[in-house]
This record gives sequence, C-alpha cells and structure tokens, in this order.
Amino acid sequence: MFCHLRPVRRLCLEKIFPHWFLSSRALSGAEAVNALRPFYFAVHPDFFGQHPREREVNENSLKRLSVYLENLQKPGSKSLKPTQLTFYVRETEQNSSEGQEPFSTSGFRAVKFTLHTRDLLSTVLYILNSCSLSVEHIQSLNTNVCSQPLKEAKRMPDRPIKWDKSYYYFTGFKDPHEDLEQVSRMETTLTSWLDNNGKSAVRKLKNSLPLRKELDRLKDDLSNQLQLSDIRWQRGWGIAHRCSQLHSLGRLAQQNLETLKNAKGCTIIFTDRSGMSAVGHVMLGTMDVHHHWTKLFERLPSYFDLRRRLMLLEDQISYLLGGIQVVYIEELQPVLTLEEYYSLLDVFYNRLLKNRIPFHPRSLRGLKMILNSDRYAPSLHELGHFNIPSLCDPTKLQWFILTKAQQARDNMKRKEEWRC
Repeated sequence: MFCHLRPVRRLCLEKIFPHWFLSSRALSGAEAVNALRPFYFAVHPDFFGQHPREREVNENSLKRLSVYLENLQKPGSKSLKPTQLTFYVRETEQNSSEGQEPFSTSGFRAVKFTLHTRDLLSTVLYILNSCSLSVEHIQSLNTNVCSQPLKEAKRMPDRPIKWDKSYYYFTGFKDPHEDLEQVSRMETTLTSWLDNNGKSAVRKLKNSLPLRKELDRLKDDLSNQLQLSDIRWQRGWGIAHRCSQLHSLGRLAQQNLETLKNAKGCTIIFTDRSGMSAVGHVMLGTMDVHHHWTKLFERLPSYFDLRRRLMLLEDQISYLLGGIQVVYIEELQPVLTLEEYYSLLDVFYNRLLKNRIPFHPRSLRGLKMILNSDRYAPSLHELGHFNIPSLCDPTKLQWFILTKAQQARDNMKRKEEWRC
C-alpha cells in the first residue's frame, strides 16, 4: 500500500504508526477481529446497559464498522467511501493512562474518527490509536514484521555477572541469588497452598453467592421463556460477564420474542462466533451485536434442515462401512460449525463412493468412529472408537478397521465396566 510513498510521506507514517508497520504483512479477516478485541471490549453495547443512548450509538457504529471491514476484504476494493464513526469508549486498563482526554463520571468518553483506509492492518491501527488503546499486541500477529531494531541492539553477555558476597556486604545491596535459594528451600506443597489460600477462597465464594443466584435466576427465566433445553458457556468467563450476556439475550427476547422462539428445544452456547455447532447447538458470539444474533435466530429453520441432511449423510456413511456408527464427540474433537462438519462428512462420503469397500452388511454394528480433518492415519482410541481422517485411503481404512475391530469392542466393553 505504501511502498511508493515519497520520503516526507513515509516520515509522517512512521510518526503515526509503529516502526514495524511499513514492513509488515496484510492481516486476514480473522486476525483483524482478534486484533480489535481490546476495542470491542471497550465499546461493546452489553456494557452500556444503564446508558441506552450510548448503547444505541455504539451498536449502530459497530454495524457500520462491520460493513466497512467486510468491504475491505472484497477483491478489487481499491478505495472506499470515508466513513465517520462515533463510539463511547469505556475506561479500561489500556486507556486509563494520564495525558488523555478525561473520562466522564459514568466511566466512558465519546470518540469520533473517520475511516478512509485501504487495508485491514492500517484500519485496525487507526481505530486502536483513535481510542487510545495499545497496538503492541498486533506485532505478534505479523510474522514478517521488521526485526532490524532487534539485530542492531547490542549483544548482551550470555553469562550473567555473579558478584562475590563481600560486594553485597559492603554496599548493603540485596543478593538475588540468596533470595532464590530461600525460595527453592521453601517448596510449596498442596497442604501449605491450601492453608495459605483457603480463607481467601471461602471469602470470595461468599461474596459471589448473590451474583451466582442472579445468574441462576436469569438462566432459568430465559430457558422457560424461550423453552430452551439448556444455556452453556464454552469458555471460563466470570459470573459478572455471564450475567451481562444473559441480560443482553433477555433484551433481545423483549424486542424479537417470536424470532427467538425458533430456538425452542435447543441448547444455547455463548462462545467466540455465531452459528450452529456440529451437534446442533445454537452458538452466540459474544463479540457480535444484536442484529447478528437476530439474523442467526431467523436462519434457524434452514439450519435445522441442514442438520437433518447431515444425519442422513452419517447414516449413508455407516451403511457403506458395515454399520459402524458415525459420532461427533465434543470433548475430543475441534469445535466445528454445522456447515464445516457437513462439508467434512461430504468429502469423506464421496471418497467412499468412488472406492467401494466390500464390508459385510452390519458386520461392524456396535462400533463407533469420529471423523477428523487434522489426522493423516487412522487410529483406535482407548475408549473404543476409531479416529478416521477424512482423506484416509479407503483400502488402508478397510484393513485397519477389520484388524482392530475386536480390540475396539474390548475397549468399549472395558469402558462400560469402568462406568459401573
């Protein structure tokens, strides 16, 4: 983007952006979203529940920003129309330093800026700088950033200097090696750790009980209102963060109750992206705003149809492989959306059709297999199911399953005995 700029122009850019910007590679869409996490955390509408006007401004601006970022990623998009945005930015650890515009008594301030950038990297940097947020984490996303300053730094000696104990005696300085020796002698055991932290844990648990009760109440109310099977969280967010997410879903239910009733009987999972999971759970991305969630709930009937087609595809694979059951185990497989898992099954099914494997019908009934895209050779899990790569050679697959079938049954029998 900036490779043919005049020297004066280049000097101006170096004052605005970090030293590594001019030699860094372009960001992908996923990397841009990840780099903007501090920004989303500072402006997300869920944190402005008591300030409806500011929440609405941020929600509308996030929609426009999402459109701007999508257009940047379209092929052939050389120049976009300047987009002026206004955000109310919450005070966080990153933007609370001195020398910046003071925050209001409510803990946020208004930030206005105009986007007229040509690539994702400069857009992300411009947004973070406009909101006084750190950009240091972006350098780690760029594997080709300029490393020259590191090479020019003076090489430090490999062996640290160790002074004689008389130096510390006469100067009064503390000997760091002596402190390390004392720490190593005081080895922490489980019992000592529990003694040191037990009271603090009890106090924190007692203080969190009211909020935990509020979380249970919100979860029960929403589950009953929308007739949900369950509400879960994929990550270990704190209780306050979970309550905020449920409040956000509750506000959406007040605005679009009929649309949200499409999720009747489903399990809702708060996670990093919106969609439907491979097992049919409704995934709500915590970084998305209400209109993204609304679109997802509107599309649920089409997801249910795709889910039925997926189950039919699993049955067809099972028929070709002698009755072995195709399963998806959430705890042992990577998190996949419904579309991703259907595509994986479809590729495997088409390979089986091209290379008919002569399994005796129903000879493998009672056995189970999971399909993986990140494996190169089939394997047998200790719990008794087969791990099958989607691109596995059908001939090798047949030999492997037939030779390991009895061991698989023994492993499954042992697993049932452990449960008893």
